[in-house]
Amino acid sequence: MNSKPEISIIISTYNSEAWLEKVLWSYEAQRFKDFEIVIADDGSKQPTFDLIERMQKEVHYPIIHVWHEDNGFQKSQILNKAIVKCNADYILMSDGDCLAREDYVQVHIDNKEKGYFLSGGYFMLPMSISEAITKEDILSQDCFKLSWLKSQGLKSSFKNNKLTASGIKEKLLNKLTPTNASWNGHNASGWKSDILAVNGFDERMQYGGQDRELGERLFNLGIKSKQIRYSAICLHLDHPRGYKNQESINKNLAIRATTKDEKLSWTNYGIKKEA
Repeated sequence: MNSKPEISIIISTYNSEAWLEKVLWSYEAQRFKDFEIVIADDGSKQPTFDLIERMQKEVHYPIIHVWHEDNGFQKSQILNKAIVKCNADYILMSDGDCLAREDYVQVHIDNKEKGYFLSGGYFMLPMSISEAITKEDILSQDCFKLSWLKSQGLKSSFKNNKLTASGIKEKLLNKLTPTNASWNGHNASGWKSDILAVNGFDERMQYGGQDRELGERLFNLGIKSKQIRYSAICLHLDHPRGYKNQESINKNLAIRATTKDEKLSWTNYGIKKEA
């Protein structure tokens, strides 16, 4: 592998080793191999360090562990630190609870284009199936098959098309979906130079919409987006959200409103701090 990979993949995590291990195995199964994983760790304890150290010996790709002290939900801060550590010119961002199908990275590579970022979605699993998935289910790709998921109790739904759509149907669904092609923290990619040009994430923002706000500044910079929610598939493992609070969401909505009203493409509270 080259010293500089084709793509850097940022995975955010916080004290959830069981889910993170499953996610790291899903990247071992990728068809596209020339990538590094940069773990944006928002203050996890020793078990996460132990897991990463073990996985570094068991997978084919390099893992860079970026960590800071636990100071509540500071995902924007740790993501900015991870962005700086990325060695590739192109960055894919996902979460430590999102299993990537074997073609996931390839789809991002195939669709990347100067002047654009890519917007993918996720397929939400219930807790029972999230827990049932094993390393073997991931490496065999059984857990991405609708038949296997239904055997584990998955209900029928239009959303199941995300897992089965291919060819013309996949392209059509990408085009017709009413969902905006926004920057989604669980499944989005763009050029590192563009992300640095808007100064990364706004570190005043805690839980709720900091990924969307980054995308809104990219739009204000003149970057467009492409919808790949039916092409780049990841399974979202279930978990409680203890950090979710309305005060944080309201504060973030106010920051996003300013970004929109003033057409801001730069934040003074990002990677580079005002002196």
